[in-house]
Amino acid sequence: MISALDSRVIDANSEALGIPVSTLMDNAGKIVADFIKDHFPQGRVLFVCGPGNNGGDGFAAALLMDPDMVTVALLKKSNRIHSEISRQRYSKLECKVEEYDPALFNDADVIVDCALGTGVRGKIKDPYKKYILEANASGLPIISVDVPSGLGSDVTIVPQTTITFHDVKIGMNDDNCGNILVADVGIPIDAMKFIGPGDVLRYPVPDENSHKGENGRLMVIAGGPYFGAPGMCCMAALRTGADIVRLFTPSNVAHAISTYCPVLMITPLPGDHLSAESVDMLLSESMNYDAVLIGPGIGKDPDTMMAVKEFVRKCKTPMVIDADALSAVVGMEILTPTIITPHKGEFRKLDSQYGGPEPLAQTMNVTLLLKGHVDTVTDGNATRYNKAGTPAMTGAGTGDVLSGSVAALLSKGLSTMEAASLGAFLTGKAGEYAFADKSYGLIATDIIEEIPHVLRDNLR
Repeated sequence: MISALDSRVIDANSEALGIPVSTLMDNAGKIVADFIKDHFPQGRVLFVCGPGNNGGDGFAAALLMDPDMVTVALLKKSNRIHSEISRQRYSKLECKVEEYDPALFNDADVIVDCALGTGVRGKIKDPYKKYILEANASGLPIISVDVPSGLGSDVTIVPQTTITFHDVKIGMNDDNCGNILVADVGIPIDAMKFIGPGDVLRYPVPDENSHKGENGRLMVIAGGPYFGAPGMCCMAALRTGADIVRLFTPSNVAHAISTYCPVLMITPLPGDHLSAESVDMLLSESMNYDAVLIGPGIGKDPDTMMAVKEFVRKCKTPMVIDADALSAVVGMEILTPTIITPHKGEFRKLDSQYGGPEPLAQTMNVTLLLKGHVDTVTDGNATRYNKAGTPAMTGAGTGDVLSGSVAALLSKGLSTMEAASLGAFLTGKAGEYAFADKSYGLIATDIIEEIPHVLRDNLR
């Protein structure tokens, strides 16, 4: 079962794999036309179409049927059709085309409902509400395309059959959809298996009325022996769009990091490494944030490892655990929503008793982002792969960039699986952008600067 957003993501990933939405629309049209021909062979067919791609599916189906037996009723004027591929199919229609009027039901034997697609919520307004109520009262059999128009809102079509594509959509059942037929429109398996540009549609674009802090508040616990790693993960988080990033780092490196990254907010911790004396304060502070990133550059002092273990065990805020902090959580079952981001060497230490990415993720109760030539993202149930990136992304700091980006997305409200998947794609694609300019001389900070460009290009 998939959501409306899942459908958009899959369509966009299919297009990136060379299967355009126009092909999917034509395939959907053929499936609908074949069904109508089989079940209403002599019937007069009324397609009621909206101005989006759901209406386009109706146009594509009508094109494949006897024009003398088909009427297309438009709920909006033809100049309101807002999908180019829908307009192209509309322009080829040879059947009768009318503005919607309930009198058209008098000359029809079946209604094909192509008014509203997925993603509709709240109150339905006219002309859609008027159509839905009148169609339901007509007594004619109704065939809905993809979803019944208005599903999930205050009024909805009550169809005899719903022909849905690829998978059942969230909210669909036999009571509100009639007989559900799931049809294959040719979406490649890789559109779901591999993370692609469609996944960028999951990015939580800020509302125009939002205020500071409403688009991600991230707490970063990093540094001590090292100051480069915390600086890079924090900058990556900011470039990924987190509103607030505050770094908690030992006082011996706090000044150096603030000089390197003047936009950062920094809280110095006592001493030259993360220690148990800071845990209670960090746990209290974590309640003020949407996500926590812990690990980059903290080192492996025994006192640090004990502090990480205690913090992770008690923290209630969603976490990303990276770098040296991974050594402290070997064998732990983590009760808070958490992403771990090991490279292959770190993974081997974590996986000594589990037998693979999926069993490890399931047993530890985490989402695993296993970094490699092809990244693996799994929560133990679902598994996806990321091929975005370049062999030039092997330099120091690239893992810190990844963890910062993933943590920013987690702070913006994405699920652990969504944040890990999108973060892997954003940083991998940013690496490809940087490689086009820097070749094998690219460094981690080059990747950070390209993350906004990846967002810009894929959120248009």
